[in-house]
Amino acid sequence: MIGEIIAIGDELTSGRVLNTTSHFAASQLFAAGHEILAMTCIGDEPELIGRTLQRALQRADFVVVTGGLGPTTDDLTNAAVSSALARPATFYPEIFKKIQTYGKGLPTGQQTALEKLAWLPAGAHALHTEAKMAGYFLVQDGKPIFFLPGVPQEMKDLLLETVLTRLAVWEGEEIRQVRQKVYKVVGLAESEINRKLAHLEGSDPRIRLGYYPVFPEVHVSLTATGASSQEAEAVMQKYDGQMTALLGDYCYGSGADTLEGVVGSLLAGRGQTVAVAESCTGGLIAHSLTRIAGSSAWFSGGVVAYSNALKECLLGVKREIILCCGAVSAETARAMAEGMRRVADVDYALSVTGIAGPAGGSEDKPVGTVYFGLASSGKTQTFLFHFSGERGKVQALSSQTALDLLRRHLMGLDNECRTV
Repeated sequence: MIGEIIAIGDELTSGRVLNTTSHFAASQLFAAGHEILAMTCIGDEPELIGRTLQRALQRADFVVVTGGLGPTTDDLTNAAVSSALARPATFYPEIFKKIQTYGKGLPTGQQTALEKLAWLPAGAHALHTEAKMAGYFLVQDGKPIFFLPGVPQEMKDLLLETVLTRLAVWEGEEIRQVRQKVYKVVGLAESEINRKLAHLEGSDPRIRLGYYPVFPEVHVSLTATGASSQEAEAVMQKYDGQMTALLGDYCYGSGADTLEGVVGSLLAGRGQTVAVAESCTGGLIAHSLTRIAGSSAWFSGGVVAYSNALKECLLGVKREIILCCGAVSAETARAMAEGMRRVADVDYALSVTGIAGPAGGSEDKPVGTVYFGLASSGKTQTFLFHFSGERGKVQALSSQTALDLLRRHLMGLDNECRTV
């Protein structure tokens, strides 16, 4: 579907507040397979709000409006919509009842002001009946219009929980039950993922696939629908198994999973530990691991040995190895991993050394050449990858690859890795 986003607020047009809501909405809608025709940012002026909404309805299949739904006098979106679409302001007692529940304990004046939130354009439907924040949708000439709060986190929650699922199954005003799952993939390009899943697209009108690059990963969404919750759940279970099988070991998790979190869970489940020796990634791997609460149980620490001197004195890499093979080599990666494991006394040690660029490459070892080492009891493996892109991209890909190499090892999938 083709959509348009309208962000409302004087704080946005004056530059006092950055318009992050439109950016988030556009990225999520695009990931779900929708095309955003335009994004407009306007001030709190009723006539302008009305004209902008009418223009959007003429050229888009759906509209997302953010801001101007609060209880203060400068929140004018509802009144402007009522006037522009000839939908008289209507009092919704069920919404007011919720407001009263959430407003208990507030001063009387604030409780009275909150009553404004229960006056909506005729035909409005609450997006989430249990949510504390304002938010509703209505259908104009067969096109859905979603009104979301301007507070970024509230807007994000409603967009993800309600707007995306409703759009995924929009058939006029018919409401269908929806189930959705997001699969997180590493090591495969978006085009390759699409090739693996192409035969599922169009095979069943009750499902829809969406592809969204979340660098350095690719996320794939499966949306299943049904006339009842039981049917939607059955459809999801049927295709979830197929998706998991087709994506295979490249899919490390789903939903709120993170690669570093999955690695941590695998280590914790085995009662094992890891340490890292980093050069070109500059501490990114260690940073990723320490973002996980409780990582001290399985992550011992790391060394950023950027210079050759530190590789020698901290990790015990022999000078002859660096002089003969180079700092960026399988031999150096091996020595770094083995040295880190010895120094930290851990079950596993990861190492990475490479050329992140933009300078430093050669014909034999161009920018993007990265070697990895993985040392464990009685065995050390080395891996060579060639990445493309600017410096930050090479570093991010290197950090992700190191974690994925460890994940695969812990799952007994070493044969899937490229070994030097």
